[in-house]
Amino acid sequence: MSPRLRLVTTAERRHRLGRRHLLAPSARTTTPGLAADAVVALHATDAATVYLSARARLREGGPAEIERALYEEVGLVRMLSMRNTLFAVSIELAPYVDASCARGIAAKERRTLLKHLEQDGQGLDADWLARAETAALDALDAHGPSTGSQLSAAVPALRQKITIARGKKYETETGVATRVIRLLAADGRIRRDRPRGSWTSSQYRWVHTRPWPHLPAAEARAEIARRWLHAYGPATEADLKWWTGWTLTDVREALTAVGPEQVRLEDGTTALVGPGDTAPEPAPEPWAALLPALDPSAMGWADRTFHLDPAHRAALFDYSGNIGPTVWWNGEIVGGWAQRADGEIVWRLLGSPGGDAEKAVTAEAPRLADWVGGARVTPRFRTPLERELTA
Repeated sequence: MSPRLRLVTTAERRHRLGRRHLLAPSARTTTPGLAADAVVALHATDAATVYLSARARLREGGPAEIERALYEEVGLVRMLSMRNTLFAVSIELAPYVDASCARGIAAKERRTLLKHLEQDGQGLDADWLARAETAALDALDAHGPSTGSQLSAAVPALRQKITIARGKKYETETGVATRVIRLLAADGRIRRDRPRGSWTSSQYRWVHTRPWPHLPAAEARAEIARRWLHAYGPATEADLKWWTGWTLTDVREALTAVGPEQVRLEDGTTALVGPGDTAPEPAPEPWAALLPALDPSAMGWADRTFHLDPAHRAALFDYSGNIGPTVWWNGEIVGGWAQRADGEIVWRLLGSPGGDAEKAVTAEAPRLADWVGGARVTPRFRTPLERELTA
């Protein structure tokens, strides 16, 4: 390893996280779209995560401002994309996410569904699927925003049932509605609209929309890699592969197109930053944050040891590797939090981050409770510490 490579310390990586992820108060931004762009995309598997992740990065505004961005201005859209996971991305970035990730997912989903239709033996094929998709889009045009149940009621083909793994011990009968809707969404022909219920609900309505403009996949992957390096660098090839779900070949081609620079880390390894992005990152002001389950700042790397003590993993992750709600102090995860049934935000520090951290978190918790108001947030993937805090 060349001694000429610039050393980026763990402290500086945390400085970069605080500034570039817009978590230090002085770095916060004005719109949900800009908040998403800062971290490339906001996790959206949990409906509440989009709101709470955006809230942590905005200077002001409540849930209504984020709802407006999602459903009125449509400056922020939910897409099935990186790692076959639901994310919310800005409308400007959406075509790149579509070309780099969603288009491949859609092709795979279509192949899988057509295989299931063929194996079911009822004569359902690609022509039948095309007619079902057209009927679903026509129903949305006729009835407006509709839930999956409402679409199924309006389109007889969506009430069709097929048998998966016929003749095997795990044989099961399932409806096609969810699969057809998922395919239309992955194709960019429908998008999630305002849900039934509050902003924490995942019972989305669907609307007919135009597919995203076509972009070459390699160009789109290079743009995603460039943005990701700015937000998450220093980081490794393995980190980018994990975050995107791309093949190693695609990762390497995207990085070659970007032309990143190498830096040294304190543990003696090397990592990548964007081209020209080697200037020192000054420390922001001290900051604390209560981030939701699956927040991008906790999920952006395969190796998170620079901001997470491995001893805390058992308390903060579920058995599948999903992180729960986290407490942050100056770029490091120092605890977890939860919301009780009465609305109270409760938290626990892990380790000994110090009196300043405790004081800052004590002040931040009631601000979060006020912002959430009457809503109740229960993570879809519950972790040992979150369960313990709400017991």
